[in-house]
Amino acid sequence: MKSKNCCNKGFTTGTCAQAAVKGACLMLAEAKIVDGVRVETPSGARLSIGLVDQELGDGFARCAVIKDSGDDPDVTDKARICAEVKISDRQGIAIIGGEGIGRATKPGLAVAIGDWAINPTPRRMILAEASKFTPPGKGLEVIISVPDGEAIAKKTYNPRLGIVGGISIIGTTGIVEPRSLDAYKASLALELNVLAAQGVKKAVFILGYVGERFCRDVLKPGDNPVIKIGDHVGFMLEEAAKRDMEEVLLIGHIGKLIKVAAGQFNTHFSFGDNRIGSIARYAKDCGADERALKDILKETTAEATINVLRENGLAKAFKRIASDVSERASELTGGKMKIDCIILSLEGEVLAKGEMG
Repeated sequence: MKSKNCCNKGFTTGTCAQAAVKGACLMLAEAKIVDGVRVETPSGARLSIGLVDQELGDGFARCAVIKDSGDDPDVTDKARICAEVKISDRQGIAIIGGEGIGRATKPGLAVAIGDWAINPTPRRMILAEASKFTPPGKGLEVIISVPDGEAIAKKTYNPRLGIVGGISIIGTTGIVEPRSLDAYKASLALELNVLAAQGVKKAVFILGYVGERFCRDVLKPGDNPVIKIGDHVGFMLEEAAKRDMEEVLLIGHIGKLIKVAAGQFNTHFSFGDNRIGSIARYAKDCGADERALKDILKETTAEATINVLRENGLAKAFKRIASDVSERASELTGGKMKIDCIILSLEGEVLAKGEMG
């Protein structure tokens, strides 16, 4: 049976584990190899999912599902999510993490410290499937594994979240939406949950690779955790304020932070792009003449305006931009946090920084 999805959607690692467990249970109960199963996801979608690596033995069965992420660029796409089910003399259903499944080492996650990183919804779905096949007076031991899980996890947020040794089995709906913005933002918010659970009150938010490189090579922020937030400045500032964060340092390229200074809190170009005009406005406020303004406005990148400003004695504009970044961000969060910034060139040169920097 071929795995199916619709409209280029995929299915989560949780749905993979659910299907693999059902397949192993069916093989164990019917004493024959099964090629695929139908499952109902937590959101109510019904899927036909194919099985691979089937094996049936004395008192056990195992199989795997190949993760299908649809059009979503997920690092777990094509991973093998495996389930082995054994009959046990101990009643009940025990769910165990095997090779490639991480363990939680920090508070603030969906599972307790020391537990396998198999989140509550997938766990509930696994239990529901396995309970239909539990022999009378017996129990089942369910082992979930991902052969390449430890390597895959290095490409995910897991190490920063405190999940070690492998990936997480996740999914609240069971379905992967293509390029899901909500999923990405949920991952960012989860990083804040982990910090809040540890009582962390200060954090560094970096907007892209320029800030990331600066943190790695120059800043070395020590105990202040670093979160790469991409374009989602406003979302993350508001989420940090909700969690009673006290100080946030924003680090990014002038082309991103000039947008924040102008009150644009999602810096993706689709939300607007008046970088050059905004920089020209700051230059004018700093005394730029008509010739300098024309030179700025004819540039096509924020990076290119840096030399124009310097050549015209207008470098103080950088400090004013930094000041307005802090002011606009503070207004957004109702003054609940101290917010500062470091503005960088593409080469990582500091153009302006505040007290926290």
